[in-house]
Amino acid sequence: MRQPSVIARRVAAASVTLVVAAGAAACGPKDNDAKGAGGDSKPQKGGTLTVLNANPQEDFDPARLYTSGGGNVPSLVFRTLTTRNRESGAAGAKVVPDLATDTGRPSQNATVWTYTLKKGLKYEDGTPITSADIKYGIERSFAAELSGGAPYLRDWLIGGADYQGPYKDKKGLASIETPDDLTIVFHLNKPEGEFPYLATQTQFTPVPKAKDNGTKYEEHPISSGPYKVVKNENDGERLTLERNTYWSAATDAERKAYPDKIDVRSGLDSSVINQRLSASQGTDAAAVTTDTNLGPAELAKVTGDKALAARVGTGHFGYTNYIAFNPKVKPFDDPKVRQAIAYAVDRSSVINAAGGSSLAEAATTYLPNQKSFGYTPYDHFPAGASGNPAKAKELLKEAGHPNGITVTLTHSNDKNFETSPEIATALQDALKKAGITVKLQGLEDNDYRDKIHGVKTEPGFFLAHWGADWPSGGPFLAPIFDGRQIVKDGANFNTGFLDDKSVNGEIDAINKLTNLDEAAQRWGALDKKIGEQALTVPLFHPVYKRLYGSAVKNIVISDWTGVLDISQVAVK
Repeated sequence: MRQPSVIARRVAAASVTLVVAAGAAACGPKDNDAKGAGGDSKPQKGGTLTVLNANPQEDFDPARLYTSGGGNVPSLVFRTLTTRNRESGAAGAKVVPDLATDTGRPSQNATVWTYTLKKGLKYEDGTPITSADIKYGIERSFAAELSGGAPYLRDWLIGGADYQGPYKDKKGLASIETPDDLTIVFHLNKPEGEFPYLATQTQFTPVPKAKDNGTKYEEHPISSGPYKVVKNENDGERLTLERNTYWSAATDAERKAYPDKIDVRSGLDSSVINQRLSASQGTDAAAVTTDTNLGPAELAKVTGDKALAARVGTGHFGYTNYIAFNPKVKPFDDPKVRQAIAYAVDRSSVINAAGGSSLAEAATTYLPNQKSFGYTPYDHFPAGASGNPAKAKELLKEAGHPNGITVTLTHSNDKNFETSPEIATALQDALKKAGITVKLQGLEDNDYRDKIHGVKTEPGFFLAHWGADWPSGGPFLAPIFDGRQIVKDGANFNTGFLDDKSVNGEIDAINKLTNLDEAAQRWGALDKKIGEQALTVPLFHPVYKRLYGSAVKNIVISDWTGVLDISQVAVK
């Protein structure tokens, strides 16, 4: 998802935001066939699932949410045209039908996508869901007062860039047609073979126009999923969900909906969440978290306890932590200087600073090492596990710096084990061996984000990260390396200011492909090509380790989200 600092919360709560969160195939416990840690009995319907989270589920309106694959808690209430496949590991990185009968039927050039809704779909009040409701749900996401969702529709739909939403423009978007109650057609201004992925976003949730009350809709959005909102306190801090009796499993192959009730409690300290899940007393035995990882110290304790270790879900979300360079700032305008830093990096020390090998995996490619992204192995500047200072010094000498250089590394002061002081210090120590003196500039997180995403303020050398809007190379490479996405007045993510016609052209060519496996291979090859320019230095992909209660069964963790999917969980 676009800005990982934003995704980390959304995707994790979704997830994804977005969303949180990128390594090899994700997996749950060894016994992952509907048993989980709660015993060998098959999962059954009934009971209450408690969700213990640090961050509240704010803006619980499908127009305002930024998720990956429809989110985690949101996807219990909001169904979309397509959704993620609810299976563990790599199989879970596939897009599958949800409200629609298939993942979409493209025109020959992928500029027109047609969907047919399943028959018998109903809202929580028993009224039928129609294609017009999906069109309206999308249109209201363009309203300024309901902003916050993924930006792609504004970019992709014909007329989307100028549309102001249905409250100001009651005509609606002509580029979305609904010829009948079960058919919806999208007209795009350019080929987009990954439209089925976009259709998993909550903006594709049907919203009945008669029930829309603007910014207050989040208090009681009309459910199209297996659960409905019966209580929303303090803007998502406490959400109570109960069964939508009009939801039918016959129209929904993805969500299991085992519990009778979902009780989401947020605003908790992460250490308290892990303590409660570890103890699993009372209602906490049937509890999970969708946004809180185990930290290094907590993981050390869990590892020494077999019973607890059996209740840790391990997953990987498409996410990369890296060094970014601004080639407009000296000495980073010289590729040899950038290459020297790449050679000097000690990834072992960086991984230790990120919490250890259980929580981070070394990265030498920008794309996460998962098949769905098109992962193509490469290491253009092999530094080994602990860096190659000799090669770095050689390159610096060739660049005219025989006595080394002094540079400033900008990072966040937020203790996130990603762009934080620990990572910066590890890099400082490693680069010193290569004759590179690193001064550290730590900023408060908001200031850090404003600085690195401003064209006029972007530093020359800083820590960054990026997460997946969906498991493909497209939303990973295009925002960072497509020259046409350089934003001069606003948040810019093409930090290397790369505007290469061959790169831009290949992005367009891949976007025309509707064969997603073929597209993935092309994304991987493009990643390898861009990597030669050393505009970034990939450092590591995070690994998610999360506890769940002793009575929780049916653990599913996919490569799409990297976290436990609560739509599959049973507590009886």
